[in-house]
Amino acid sequence: MMAHTSRLRQIGWLALLAVCVAIFLALTFKVNAVKSDVRIVERQIIAAERSKQMLETEFQTRANQHQLADWNRVEFGYSAPRADQYLEQERQLAALGTPRGIGAPQPIRVAMADNGPIEEEGLFEDWLGDDDAEPTRMVKSRGADPSRRIASSLAQRLAQPASVSVAAAEVAQ
Repeated sequence: MMAHTSRLRQIGWLALLAVCVAIFLALTFKVNAVKSDVRIVERQIIAAERSKQMLETEFQTRANQHQLADWNRVEFGYSAPRADQYLEQERQLAALGTPRGIGAPQPIRVAMADNGPIEEEGLFEDWLGDDDAEPTRMVKSRGADPSRRIASSLAQRLAQPASVSVAAAEVAQ
């Protein structure tokens, strides 16, 4: 009888050990499944952070573009090129598509100057001060031919480089 109870105890311990191993395997699989879910969520978080960073960069870039456009318009008087700067009428546009004749020279295309109002206040206006007062008065006077006005202001600017360099030297000090 003792051998019989000893045999039952061994079978009981073996069954208990099998149940413990089964529970251990089930818990291991569950832990691995949770770890896998955590890795997937971490990857989604990283992807969301990258997407957020890319959107922030694009937002800042677009904001900088608006700021640069404002500066170009207000401070420097720049604007984007328009079609009427290059072509005066529809016939010139239609002529662009026609093939050139044999031996014909390349067409010369230039942009026309804007005849709009000139803004006198600029980015460096306060630095230059009164040294720049003489050429400014000449720019304000508009003649009949705008190309002559531009050429005369260019000639004036080239004739007096010392006033600008003196003002720049004062600013550098």
